[in-house]
Amino acid sequence: MSLELWLVFLLASVALSLTPGPNALLCLDHGARYGLGRAVFTALGSCLAMVAMVGATLLGLGALMLASETVFTAIKWAGAAYLCYLGVQLWRQPGFSASPLPGAARHMITRRSAFTKGALVMLSNPKTILFFTTFLPQFLTPSAPLLGQFVILAATLGLVEFAVELILAATAGRCATWLSRHGRAFNRITGSAFIGIGAMVALSTKGNA
Repeated sequence: MSLELWLVFLLASVALSLTPGPNALLCLDHGARYGLGRAVFTALGSCLAMVAMVGATLLGLGALMLASETVFTAIKWAGAAYLCYLGVQLWRQPGFSASPLPGAARHMITRRSAFTKGALVMLSNPKTILFFTTFLPQFLTPSAPLLGQFVILAATLGLVEFAVELILAATAGRCATWLSRHGRAFNRITGSAFIGIGAMVALSTKGNA
């Protein structure tokens, strides 16, 4: 892969990461609710899941999902259900109790739980794999070894996503004073967004991926 092609891919990765999505919302919520220290693990889970999805694309899962309606539907409904479940949980959360958030509130989630939630939310949308199936080949050089190129693309996507999600989490942490007054509204807005994204995933088809 040439440097010029990689720079184009880097810009495309930044644009992709800046597109509002469930992982951005989750990092925003975790950053505000638990602090940057926990949100780091949320972002790490999200990014490693993204790298795994790039690997799945390499192994042909994207092509299988394009060919099999059953596989796509099963993964789609599982992902939609998880996003809606997460949205309902957020909707039911009470508001933030203090400003800034007390130390006890910041540690209500374990590092493992934050990591797992980040990974599951990233994995919950099968259309991400379909997107990679159509997006990544545009930046591949057929005459060069493909494995090395996929490693470069996956690492670039993962690092960019990690950086963007950390920025979101850090920004949310600085909003703790505002969130202490409007925390319940924030929970309902983010919860509704997760439910809406879950509904979009459930209604999606391979044809509009």
